[in-house]
Amino acid sequence: MKHIKPRRRSSAKTRALIALFCAVFLAGLVVVLWPQLVGVHLSHQAHVAVSEFFDISEAPSSADRNDGVTFEYVDGPMPSPSPRPYPELYDAMQQYNARIRAEGQSGLTDAWAYQQPSFDLAAYGIEDGVIGVINIPAMDVELPIYLGATSEHMALGAVHLSQTSLPIGGDNTNCVIAAHRGWYGAPFFRYIDILQPGDEIYITNLWETLTYKVAEIKVIDPDDIGEILIQPGRELLTLLTCHPYASGGKYRYAVYCERVRG
Repeated sequence: MKHIKPRRRSSAKTRALIALFCAVFLAGLVVVLWPQLVGVHLSHQAHVAVSEFFDISEAPSSADRNDGVTFEYVDGPMPSPSPRPYPELYDAMQQYNARIRAEGQSGLTDAWAYQQPSFDLAAYGIEDGVIGVINIPAMDVELPIYLGATSEHMALGAVHLSQTSLPIGGDNTNCVIAAHRGWYGAPFFRYIDILQPGDEIYITNLWETLTYKVAEIKVIDPDDIGEILIQPGRELLTLLTCHPYASGGKYRYAVYCERVRG
């Protein structure tokens, strides 16, 4: 009796099927992991921007800061402070804060004003648009602060909302800092709702580090400009992001922080 051998698939066809399976698997893996990969990249970019800022600023980084610790010079008088860096920019920022206060922040009626940077930092020798760093220990977040809430800046870290006080402190100021409630896997202000009254937040500008404490938390409407205005007699920092998470910006989560001195 004649035996019939089983027919075998050609090796070429088998290899093609394996290759197709691998390609589909890898494509699915990329789709699943893409947000995490982008998030890692964005977080790395923010970290680099923070490091570069501390390289050019006079203020200490959060890692080097010794809050509440004083030093005694035993080998002679305390050295004279070095001249303030970027003096023209500092003066211009003070004048800006005084002007918007005197004008009642009238520019906040125009939504586009949020996106227009308050200054052309390149004219002062700062090319990357970073004016400071925000550090929020309770959220384990440290982000560069860009001038102007453009979509490009929002994708890179935190932003200063134009027509609000610039991040240099001072009486009768309210500096509004906004960030996405998470952006392509980068957390940014994703976990802002864990903040509680009393939590400390640090703003480092080109000259010093300012300490604030959370005083109040509100959920407000996106167009409720009155909730982010300067409050007479107070020195405030307001953090702003979308609420609820992944809502597309239905409301705003506002965290009001009061400056701590001494």
